[in-house]
Amino acid sequence: QGKFTLLRDTRTDGSFLVHHFLSFYLRAGCKVCFVALLQSFSHYSIVAQKLGVNLAAAKEQGQLVFLEGLKSCLDLLFGEEQPGQPSPLQFLSRELRALFDFVQVSLTPCAQGSWKGPVLLVDDLSVLLSLGAAPVAVLDFIHYCRVSVCCQLQGNVVVLVHSSEDSEDEENELLVNSLCHHSDLILWAEGLATGFCKDVHGQIKIIKRLSLWQAAEQDQVQIYQYKIQDRNVTFFAPGLSAAVL
Repeated sequence: QGKFTLLRDTRTDGSFLVHHFLSFYLRAGCKVCFVALLQSFSHYSIVAQKLGVNLAAAKEQGQLVFLEGLKSCLDLLFGEEQPGQPSPLQFLSRELRALFDFVQVSLTPCAQGSWKGPVLLVDDLSVLLSLGAAPVAVLDFIHYCRVSVCCQLQGNVVVLVHSSEDSEDEENELLVNSLCHHSDLILWAEGLATGFCKDVHGQIKIIKRLSLWQAAEQDQVQIYQYKIQDRNVTFFAPGLSAAVL
């Protein structure tokens, strides 16, 4: 509890990590606020069904609060916003305060709910930059979410960002590097430098930020390779894939 986890991907798609954490926290009975800026609700629902989780039922029961970013953007840009219901994506014209208010209201404990610790899940934070938000504003948003969710409510925050080693997008790289310095745990999915392989889809670097709390400690780094299957993901040590053995 009270941890900030950064999901980072380079030369590959790390969305399988988002699906894992979404199904994991829902099965654990946590209250989840899912800010989905990349895909529609039906997309996440189909994948969740393969993992044994019903997102529609979780949403009806109040366990899952789902913000469909794509639809909210269209409603806001084309004037289809409902009167009296301000959009969480008001930052398209102003700032990120409305999005933070949405998260805070969604995860505030109520007498009716009997859910465990609150969880904020964001997929993917890089989209906010594409929608016009400044890197400093996005970092401020994450900072306030950490204070509210991790510190005050003793919950967890899980965020996905895309990165590229040779990218010319300086704003995105500034965002990624800043988030790495503030993360308790980093799960970094990378594509293989050698290219495509049917038995190995990529490698994941697990970085436990011990230095974040103890200056004299070094971060623990573990590296595994993985293969994404229809209903799960297989992890193994480098060099121990089916292609080698």
